[in-house]
Amino acid sequence: MKSIFTLAFSASFLLGAGLPATQIRGAYVEARTADVFTGPCFANSEVGLVGDLAVFGWKIEKGSYEGVNLEGLGVVAAVKASSTLGDVHHTSYPVKSVLIIDEKANVEQRQALQNFAKRMSKDLLHNIVRVEYAPISLTFENNNVHSSKATLKAGKFAAIETRPIFDGDHLCSNELVWYQPLTDVEHAMPAYALAHSYKGDALGTTWSSPEKRSAFVGTFQYND
Repeated sequence: MKSIFTLAFSASFLLGAGLPATQIRGAYVEARTADVFTGPCFANSEVGLVGDLAVFGWKIEKGSYEGVNLEGLGVVAAVKASSTLGDVHHTSYPVKSVLIIDEKANVEQRQALQNFAKRMSKDLLHNIVRVEYAPISLTFENNNVHSSKATLKAGKFAAIETRPIFDGDHLCSNELVWYQPLTDVEHAMPAYALAHSYKGDALGTTWSSPEKRSAFVGTFQYND
């Protein structure tokens, strides 16, 4: 009997040890100042000239990071790169960024949200020049996170509004996803940015870049 109990305990311990220490999932939206869904002729004419500015954000649906529950909270970043983000031929670094953290978060959650954003953003948040705190919302048409019609708001600082890409948005008939999402995602689809803006004095510039095929809408899941 003792040996059976020992084996059962060992099996449960090994099973528990194999579970991820961090499980977190939710929705993601980004927009840039260059088209991400475009034809090669348009992309090649823009590279090095535009696309160095972006806003992206996460809304945590469920889960914890570093042992801190982040359910229902959001975090948004605005970045200014040295060149076109996503260009595989030239570096876009160094990159300056502003991080906007959900004002509902407590002190422990604010630090966890910052660490989470850094982990997910592929070094784009290596140089955070300012951290702001503001109400953050990310909503989808019919509450469907798989819809490409989404609205992200980060207080007075940043906003994105998207819709699906329609046939009339195809300008040269050979468009494709030219750039991949800026952060780690589980799934993402290109979308049309009806609005994309950042207002603040920390990056040395502000922008409004609407009416472009410059957005991604998707979901993320991170297990550690």
